[in-house]
Amino acid sequence: MDRQLKRNKPKRKTSILSYWTLQYFLILCIGFTIIVAGALYWIRTTSIEKSLKTAQLLGFEIAEKVTGADNKLHIPPDLDRLVDKRVKLFNTDNYFCIMVLDNNNQLIYSKPKMTQEDVYYRLSDDLHEPRNKKFAGVTVNITDDNLTLGKVWVMQSKKSITYNPEAMLVVCLIFGALILCGWFTIYLLSRKLSKPIRQVAHAAEQIRNGNYEVNLDLNTREREMNELVVSFREMSIRLQQLEEWRALSLAGVSHELKTPVTSIKGLVMAVRDDIVNPQEGKEFLDIALKESERMVADLLDYNAMSVGSVAVRNERIDLNLLVGEIIYQWKIAYENQSPEIELHTPSGTLYTIGDTLRIQQIIVNLLNNGLQATASGQAAVFHIHLRGEEEKLFIDVRDNGTGINMEDQPKVFERFYRGEIKKRHTRGLGLGLTYSQLLARAQGGELSLTSSSPEGSLFTLTLPRWSAPDKTGKESSYRVAANA
Repeated sequence: MDRQLKRNKPKRKTSILSYWTLQYFLILCIGFTIIVAGALYWIRTTSIEKSLKTAQLLGFEIAEKVTGADNKLHIPPDLDRLVDKRVKLFNTDNYFCIMVLDNNNQLIYSKPKMTQEDVYYRLSDDLHEPRNKKFAGVTVNITDDNLTLGKVWVMQSKKSITYNPEAMLVVCLIFGALILCGWFTIYLLSRKLSKPIRQVAHAAEQIRNGNYEVNLDLNTREREMNELVVSFREMSIRLQQLEEWRALSLAGVSHELKTPVTSIKGLVMAVRDDIVNPQEGKEFLDIALKESERMVADLLDYNAMSVGSVAVRNERIDLNLLVGEIIYQWKIAYENQSPEIELHTPSGTLYTIGDTLRIQQIIVNLLNNGLQATASGQAAVFHIHLRGEEEKLFIDVRDNGTGINMEDQPKVFERFYRGEIKKRHTRGLGLGLTYSQLLARAQGGELSLTSSSPEGSLFTLTLPRWSAPDKTGKESSYRVAANA
């Protein structure tokens, strides 16, 4: 059990700046260590070769000096002075030595002073190479008329050849500077790349917490990073829109159910309490059935409505008859509040092209708003005027409510907007007028606030007018396009 808990322990997280800077620094150190090792090996090998060539030249010069007459070796008096001058060219230590041996391998000259035993100690048994591998040496034969008289040995330690403190310090400083420059470069690059990533991560955290209004004002030169920022900004806007539509859909469903359920409830209660006679009760039940059918139709169409597209039926409607039925049904639902409605219709019949259920929804919503705006203790009074022009019909709905403030009037059709007075007195989400206007436009009409004052408000619903068939027998109808 303890092993499992230990195995599932989350790994410690680190920032992208620290992670990549540390990773690159380690890679840089390993890479430069390999380079330095190779460079030191090359320097060591080159230094040994150059030093041995220089030692060989010194051996040739000494061999010329000690060649004497009668095929015998002769040590000139100034040989020590010559050797001291030439030794300055070497990086010498205690192991540096020069030996002159005759054909019998007997020591006749050395620098520094040495004995024959020292010769055997420094050279191998056959006297052909240094006894210790830590030393390097060259030998030059002393000849006179193609006759070998002896040999000159120049020996020094390999350490003195390859190890130069000043050179090593310079090499270390150069490679140290390169490592620091490389680290600083990757640090700046990682910091530049991590900055937009950090801001995107912070914005993602804000979105996770429900705040979709993130600020990503970044404009980087890197195309990929810029595309990431732009895509994330567009994604946050899209998520905000989807969240608004989700809330709007939920609120819209609630709002759509409120009116028909209230109407059905009032009709059924009237029948249950025997307020109406059997004939009227049957009529009330028929109205309740129609309301339930309309509610189901509204729910089926709400998905299209929530995305700004409303499907409506195009049929010829007797507007006088329809508005009269709407008023009758609405007064029954609110009979306990005793609202008064005066319907003013012109002489003759007004026909429109539209959707009966949608028009009913708009007018009912206007009546509900007027009833809510009525002052406490005051009876609600409505005046509904029907009028027509050549191509349009108008339904004016006037109430005697408290009116809408001047600063609130331009915003009454905005989603979720509710004036301060309405917020304090009534509950709701501010969607009724928004949907009513959407429904009006979907039928080729318009809903507008004509006027408002402390004495009441006047809303005007405009609808297209149906025209009679032309002479060719074809009916000219007004085609309604769904409005987004």
